[in-house]
Amino acid sequence: MKLVMTLMVRDEIDIVAAMIEHHLAQGVDLIIATDNASVDGTRELLASYADTGRLELHDYLEHDKRQFAVVTGMAQRAYTVHGADWVINADADEFFVPVDRKLTLKAALEQIPTSLGSFFAPVVNMTGYPAKDGAGIGRLRWRDVRDDETLMLAAGLHAQPTPNAIHIGHAEVAVVQGNHSTSIRSAGQPDAAYAIEVLHLPWRSWTQFSTKVEVSGLAYEGNPDLNPSPRHHGMRDYRFHKAGVLEHFYLYRHPNVAGAGKRGLPVTEFVEDGWLADELRALDEAGQAVLPAELAKVLASDGSETDYPKTAWTKAAEVVAFVLPLETERTESLQTAIDERNLARRRLQKARWRIAELKAQLAATPKARLKRAVKSGLAKLPEPVKKPLRALKGSR
Repeated sequence: MKLVMTLMVRDEIDIVAAMIEHHLAQGVDLIIATDNASVDGTRELLASYADTGRLELHDYLEHDKRQFAVVTGMAQRAYTVHGADWVINADADEFFVPVDRKLTLKAALEQIPTSLGSFFAPVVNMTGYPAKDGAGIGRLRWRDVRDDETLMLAAGLHAQPTPNAIHIGHAEVAVVQGNHSTSIRSAGQPDAAYAIEVLHLPWRSWTQFSTKVEVSGLAYEGNPDLNPSPRHHGMRDYRFHKAGVLEHFYLYRHPNVAGAGKRGLPVTEFVEDGWLADELRALDEAGQAVLPAELAKVLASDGSETDYPKTAWTKAAEVVAFVLPLETERTESLQTAIDERNLARRRLQKARWRIAELKAQLAATPKARLKRAVKSGLAKLPEPVKKPLRALKGSR
């Protein structure tokens, strides 16, 4: 069984080496990567992995957020060029892994029948204490299991992440924006013994998060063909960025360090899971990394848990309490307007279909058929005969 992963990446130097090493160790045979004009050293790092033969490197220089087109091209190439049986389309902050940690990713997929076509892997946000810099592999060791209502009230987030799609290799596969579904129909989920999930580290540090929000928002603004919904998390964060309150929201969506009072988190909302950090450290210590020095750099740049004092979280809570209701009202108003517009469009289309249907019924009446027959017959008459008939018609 051949397993190929695709990766579109831009300015993820803080974590991409750990992501690559993890998946290669989990049995991924090849990573097809496209660098989106990175300026922080990410492309140079990808080129180093390409030199090992474990990664194939491409470039896409436009910052227009056309992820769906680029990833679709890589996913098709995974099959047409490399003969992939299974394809995983990933982001740099996503770590795919079997729920049963005794298995590797490849071992689990070898037991999943390709007749499923595609299936979904739930995405779990990993969180912990915020920091100014660092990848946070060891710091972000808590699974965020808050429900949607709590997320909105306690973090300003609409929902937990959408599951990602894993699919069989196919020459004509199409991958939607965000990698959450594909054109390959799913025939169901794998047996629970071989289930796969995604550990997601979206807010690793303030430096990483603020940069990502800005460049992503500018890319969406620069592409009029893309219309993210009012609830789109990236554009919402971009609005916070332009309003100058993004750092408060970054801090607020992490566990309440002021309320915790100690280095512990409430188990009802966060579940400790240090497996990823332990796995990567073991890989590093065993000398099994493809590029050991690059993995060591990521593990060493964890970031400090003391960057933000309790007073900073308290201030963030005050700012969020003021801004979030305004943002929620704006979002709901825009969504209502969009829903009403879409409803009006559907009603108009139905009216057009009804008119076309009535015209067709009218055209099928005996009188309409006779009229068409007479008109057709007259059209076939020679001109010397039609001329007096036209004159007669005009005199009536």
